[in-house]
Amino acid sequence: MKAEREKRAEILTAEGQRQSAILKAEGQKQSQILEAEGRREAAFRDAEARERLAQAEAKATEMVSQAVAAGNVSALNYFIAQQYLKAFGELAKSPNQKIIMLPIEATGVIASLGGIVEIAKETFGGDGRGTPPATPVPPRRPTGPSFSVGSSS
Repeated sequence: MKAEREKRAEILTAEGQRQSAILKAEGQKQSQILEAEGRREAAFRDAEARERLAQAEAKATEMVSQAVAAGNVSALNYFIAQQYLKAFGELAKSPNQKIIMLPIEATGVIASLGGIVEIAKETFGGDGRGTPPATPVPPRRPTGPSFSVGSSS
């Protein structure tokens, strides 16, 4: 009887190990499925975000084109300054670039930023809070050394 009980115990232990292995394999399979679905969903959302960004940029370009066609050149200046600053930010974030040399005059950048401020004042009225200025404010001119861009032959 003792031998029979030991044999039954061995059989039950083997069956338990087999069931455990089956459950473990099933769990791994489900984990892989969920992981793949997560990757697919993330890729879908990334693609959707890129599409929305492209649509927004196309709409902004269209609006600037319409504004320029209507004679509002400040919209084009704002758009160009915005794209310039965006590109400059990307250059600055580059991990392999430590020194950035730009073939432009430094006062041009300041003038671009000043132009954005002026456009915002025009758009929002006066000081940017919706209140018009008491007296007209002439546009600020950048100060500092003047450099010319071009080649000297």
